[in-house]
Amino acid sequence: MTATLLNHYAEGPASAPPLLLGPSLGTSYALWDQVAPELSTTHRVVRWDLPGHGGSAPDLIGPGATVGDLADLVLALADSLGVDRFAYAGVSLGGAVGLHLALHHPERVSSLAVICASAHFNGAKPWLERAALVRHEGLAGLAESADARWFTPGFTVPRLVRDHREADPAAYAACCDALAAFDLRERLGEISPRTLLVAGRQDPATPPAHLREIADAVPDATLVELPGASHLAPAQCPRAVLTALRAHLDGGARCGTAVRREVLGDAHVDRAQARQTPFTARFQDFISRYAWGEIWTDPTLSRRERSMITLTALVAHGHYDELAMHVRAARRNGLTPEEIGAVLMQTAVYCGVPAANSAFATAQRVLAEEDESRE
Repeated sequence: MTATLLNHYAEGPASAPPLLLGPSLGTSYALWDQVAPELSTTHRVVRWDLPGHGGSAPDLIGPGATVGDLADLVLALADSLGVDRFAYAGVSLGGAVGLHLALHHPERVSSLAVICASAHFNGAKPWLERAALVRHEGLAGLAESADARWFTPGFTVPRLVRDHREADPAAYAACCDALAAFDLRERLGEISPRTLLVAGRQDPATPPAHLREIADAVPDATLVELPGASHLAPAQCPRAVLTALRAHLDGGARCGTAVRREVLGDAHVDRAQARQTPFTARFQDFISRYAWGEIWTDPTLSRRERSMITLTALVAHGHYDELAMHVRAARRNGLTPEEIGAVLMQTAVYCGVPAANSAFATAQRVLAEEDESRE
C-alpha cells in the first residue's frame, strides 16, 4: 500500500487479459474471495479496496467526494500496473464506479459487469444522513445491521462484517457523499462497452428493478437475476456470480470467432470447426479467445498492419501452409499483390533468401488461384 494508490491484490498470469474487481461500501476486496481465484485462471485479476477500507489509506478522498473521484483512483491504479484497457466488474458502489468508467472512459473499459448496483441510489437524503451519523457516532452501530442489509436471513460472512466495523469513518462517510451525488440515469444510453447486469432477487438495497432500468437503457446489455441472492451476491452466491461472469467475459471468444471469419473466410473457419474434436476443442477456444478475440480486435494496429506482421512471422518460422492462408487473409484485409510482394522482399533481408524463396512460391500460387477464381 502507498499513500497515493488504492490497496489491491493481483492474481493470475501477468500475460492474461486484465480484470478489475470493485467492492461494495463497507467491505474490502475479501468480498471477491470465492470468485476471484476462479477468474484468475483466465484473467489477471486485480481486486481493490475503497479508501479507508481494507488496506487503502483513508485520506485518498474527503468530504464531498464523488464516484468520479473514486474512478480516477481506479484509473491511477491501472496506470501504475501498466494496464491500459481492462474488463471491469463491481458490486454496489464498485458497480457505480464501473458505470462511470464506462461512460467517461470507454477507451479503457473492454467490458463491464454491474452487480447489485444502480444508476442512482434512491436520492441524496438517506446517504447524507448516513454520512452525518457515521461522522458523529462511528461505524460500530451501523455494522450491527450489516447482515440484514447485505444477506438473506441466517447468512453472514464474519470477515466482511469485521471489515465494515473497522473501516475509517471519515472515508466511509465520504463514500456516502459519493453515493448521494450519483445519478447517471439520463446518460445510460451513451454507455458503449459490452455490459452485464446482475441482480439479487432479494436485494433490499438495489432491488432488481434498479438493474432492469440500466439493462433497458444500455445498448445490448444483458441482465441476470439470481434467486436467493441479496446485496453482496459474490459472497452469498459465488457460483452463480462466477457462472454469469464467465459467460460475459467469454464474449471475447464470440467476438473473436466473428473476426476470424472476416479475416480468414467462412470456408476456412467452417472446415476448422468441422475437424474439431474433444481433444482439440480447448485449443480452438484458445485461438478464438486470445488470437482473434484479444489480439486481432485490438484497435492499436489496423488489420492491414497485422497482416504484414503475420506474413513476416510465418515466413521467419517456415510455416508455409499457414502462410498460404494468411496471404488470402491479407488480400481480404486490403493488401495488394504488390504490397504482399514488398513484405516478402523485406523477409528476404531479415529472414533469409531461402525462406523468402519458399514464401514467394507459396504466395504466387495463392494469388494465381485467386485470379483464376475471378475468371
